[in-house]
Amino acid sequence: MQSNDRLHLIGSIPLDSSEQVFRRLAAELGPHLSRMPDGETGERSRWVYFQRQMLLDHPAMEIDPTAPPYKFIQWDGKVVREIEQIRFKPGVDADTVSFETGYDKAAIASWEVFKRLRDAGIIGRHVRFQVCLSTPMASGYLYVSPAAREAYFGVYERALKAALANIVKAIPGQDLSIQWDVCQEVLVFENYFTDRPLHYKQQIFDMLGRLGDAVPAEVEMGYHLCYGSPRDEHLVQPRDAAILAEMMNGIAAATGRRIDFFHIPVPKGRTDEAYHAPLRNWRRPAGTRLYLGLLHHGDEAGDKARIAVARRFVDDFGLSAECGWGRTEPGRLPGLLKGHRVAAEGW
Repeated sequence: MQSNDRLHLIGSIPLDSSEQVFRRLAAELGPHLSRMPDGETGERSRWVYFQRQMLLDHPAMEIDPTAPPYKFIQWDGKVVREIEQIRFKPGVDADTVSFETGYDKAAIASWEVFKRLRDAGIIGRHVRFQVCLSTPMASGYLYVSPAAREAYFGVYERALKAALANIVKAIPGQDLSIQWDVCQEVLVFENYFTDRPLHYKQQIFDMLGRLGDAVPAEVEMGYHLCYGSPRDEHLVQPRDAAILAEMMNGIAAATGRRIDFFHIPVPKGRTDEAYHAPLRNWRRPAGTRLYLGLLHHGDEAGDKARIAVARRFVDDFGLSAECGWGRTEPGRLPGLLKGHRVAAEGW
């Protein structure tokens, strides 16, 4: 793997602006990055929560009085929060509804900052601007009541593709990297949501395939598979990497275009072979990079151990954290940057 492609950053960084993010990443990790996110600052710092506000403000949507609040529970049984569910208002034809996700406006604004800093030589010319997009299931499973969810998926997919079209129109393809954030889908595979449909696998792969196919060939494109981190901890602790391997194979089969990268998490305590062994069942598509999210804050020895065991099952992979850093304590950022830099320099 090339030295400027050793690290991958998921997206969120606990800083105040995209300019702060770009400058900090370029200064501390620049030689090891081939793409750079804008940190998902401001209203995007809580991942898709700003999409909930968009739905609450939408004239076609309302709180569903017939659905109980959804209890968002992490792996240890703690209730992260209870979320009132949203539906289409009675009498609304979902086919006539359109959403403004805001992803395109945020990306285009950050791109102008990125381009200015790159032109000034602060960001390397080889670095692509990374745009992270949630899928319809992200907000659908979190915020939309089960009765409205299927219709919502279709409306949101149209809105997401419209935002993507605006992004690729504004940003040259050779400068752009699109990352699809795949979290709720992983949780569906883990049976986290008790109301998953019988056809959930086909539904998920078809949807992720359509999203991938919507990205033009000249744009870099990948998928980040995630177990969630609303409080910087997983919602489910994976037994092993079997579901991740199955999903990577299914996504690749459903997507007609090239997949440039996958990212999957490796929990901090998993220095055992049992976690990594299912990765032998992953059929790597030609040209696809794999980033393993095995770098953890303040655990250089553990990072080395996780890298060593992963090498027994996967040849050629890059390094990353499990998830974005936006929900971690901001004071941990220097340590995270140092840990990534040390790992990349020793790779």
